[in-house]
Amino acid sequence: MNISQSVRKKDHRAKIDGSAKYVEDLNIDGMLQARVLRSKYARAKILNIKTPSLPEGYFIVDKNDVPGINEVHMVEDDTPVFADGIVEFIGDPILMVVGPDLKIVDELLNKIVVDYEVLTPVLDPEKSDTAFFEYDFGKGDVEEAFSKADKVYTETFRTGYQEQAYLEVQGMIGDYHDGKVTVRGSMQCPYYVHGAVAKAMGLEARKVQIIQDVTGGGFGGKEDYPSLLGCQLAVASHKAKKPVRCIFERREDMEFTTKRHPSISKYKVAVKDGKVTAMDIDVIFDGGAYTTLSAVVLQRGLMCSNGVYNVPNLKVHGKAVKTNTTPTGAYRGFGAPQTFFAVETIMNRIARDLNIDEIDFKLANVVKEGDSTSTSGKFHFHVPLPEMMEKILKKSDYRRKKEEYKNQTGRYRKGIGFSWHLHGAGFTGSAERDLIKAEVKLLKHANNKVEILASNADIGQGLKTTFSKIVANELNIPYEEILINNPDTDRVPDSGPTVASRSLMVVGELLRRAAIKLRSNWIENEEQVIIENFKEPDFVIPFDINVFQGDAYPTYAWGAQIIELEIDTLTGGHKVIGVWSSFDVGTPIDMNIVVGQMEGGLLQGIGYSHMENMDYDNKGRIRNNSFTDYIIPTAADIPFFDVDMHIVEYPLGPYGAKGAGELPLVGVASAYIEAVENATKSNINHNPITMEETLVAFKEAK
Repeated sequence: MNISQSVRKKDHRAKIDGSAKYVEDLNIDGMLQARVLRSKYARAKILNIKTPSLPEGYFIVDKNDVPGINEVHMVEDDTPVFADGIVEFIGDPILMVVGPDLKIVDELLNKIVVDYEVLTPVLDPEKSDTAFFEYDFGKGDVEEAFSKADKVYTETFRTGYQEQAYLEVQGMIGDYHDGKVTVRGSMQCPYYVHGAVAKAMGLEARKVQIIQDVTGGGFGGKEDYPSLLGCQLAVASHKAKKPVRCIFERREDMEFTTKRHPSISKYKVAVKDGKVTAMDIDVIFDGGAYTTLSAVVLQRGLMCSNGVYNVPNLKVHGKAVKTNTTPTGAYRGFGAPQTFFAVETIMNRIARDLNIDEIDFKLANVVKEGDSTSTSGKFHFHVPLPEMMEKILKKSDYRRKKEEYKNQTGRYRKGIGFSWHLHGAGFTGSAERDLIKAEVKLLKHANNKVEILASNADIGQGLKTTFSKIVANELNIPYEEILINNPDTDRVPDSGPTVASRSLMVVGELLRRAAIKLRSNWIENEEQVIIENFKEPDFVIPFDINVFQGDAYPTYAWGAQIIELEIDTLTGGHKVIGVWSSFDVGTPIDMNIVVGQMEGGLLQGIGYSHMENMDYDNKGRIRNNSFTDYIIPTAADIPFFDVDMHIVEYPLGPYGAKGAGELPLVGVASAYIEAVENATKSNINHNPITMEETLVAFKEAK
């Protein structure tokens, strides 16, 4: 079997014929509905809460009802299940109103009066005095390199929010029954929710069951937030002694759930003899009101802040700071899109100043196999970027167009930009070995059908299909005889979260090895269970998170893209003419799924570069909370895409596969902004760029 040959997706039919059940489709006898009362202020003390008398069967649920600890278990556990005396952002959950009729629940919610002592919020990340997380690392002698440089360049870059904009809003059900709680709904990481609910409820792990329902997209937004909502509904059900469901409204979802971190990146770069000899990088991520996953997002952003360049002397400092704004968290790319925008843009600027072709300058500095990584690890495998670049340069006719677009007149101006990037495959550092310790099971039923038991969730990326193809291929049985359901923690082991482009590369390989074991021990018409656990690859240089030294990842996926635009000088409107891209994710386990991921990620990156301009006002309130004023690309915005899959097999991934999901979004913004600069003849140091700002760029260039 050619493992890359596409098959019908496992969940295709149910999603097409409407039989797939999302959490909003479920009906449970006696189930109550819930709404959240949220803070009106960015920072305030709660002095008093006046509640109306409640009809029979209605409840108010708050911090006093949390049977365990009023903290959501994540990295630092500082997010309260319900606010305790103080609110830290507009939208901070104070309490829930629960009852059988949602209309009455809303009426009761509107009758609650909260007396606040309003405090001064911190909204500007550069004025924050609270660093949630702060890291320093580097290598070489940066000061000496700067002292010997031919020239030193400094630039500051800023990026904004990005909303995940998944199709299905946040929604979950809590059901406390017989001393046990079941939480189910839309999520990426059932065992994250499991740990959080156990802590909030004060229950042993075996008394907590988490079930993922069919999930309509995540992009990181269903990684951390479901832990909070899951805890709230578990507490509500415990009080009401009935199942309780909460489905967010779209505006609520967009305004109050986590999104991509805004960033400020300051770069100082030394160049000698046409080579980058040193970088001094200082990054601030706006973490919002609570820590959520900022530690890991920041780590990822910093580790790739020198881009794909061999920088012998490197100094990196970064911090995620607290502001009284909506908490930020996981989003496809996990910190990398912010710093790749910065490093690729300053490399373009340096090349122009040196009067060197930008492509040639980048090629002269790009890493190769055997080079040191930013954390003094090693690029253990071939770096295919030069070959990938040549392919898309030729296909797009890049060099001719770049020259042609330097001297344009008239209303419509064209521009073209290039960037390349990497993305670490798998969890950061030693986390796979020390924290996650993934385990999978294969259950062969007596009828000889084989069931995959793993905690990784299919959230639209095709995981049920790719996992099933791997197992079927090793067992040499029809793909249709492989069973795979949504994860239920009562049945599946903890295979780790569905994040970090790890599911296929790490868990898929565990399933492949388990299938080989089962094949060797197959007993016809007898139930069998095969277990497989993660083992750290032998070649990896041990990583120390305290000093950021060693292999942050065993291997990397690679990407390169060219974007061509046409801009209207009268309106500032952008039209993407074409995108030429090449990606190395190892062996594609189903070509349709992988190419779909690449095209979707590229389009999401185009939105990040131009359309998706989200901000908060001077009170700390997110201004864009609907698809009317937060614009994302639609089918009408899809340009010509040329996606090339360049295959460099990773020997420890299933059939050579590496991580793929996050890669295509990471490098888009830098290519896009370079194209805008090419068209406008103006430097752009922020992302996204709006139509209005484009007009300003044309004006400033005159």
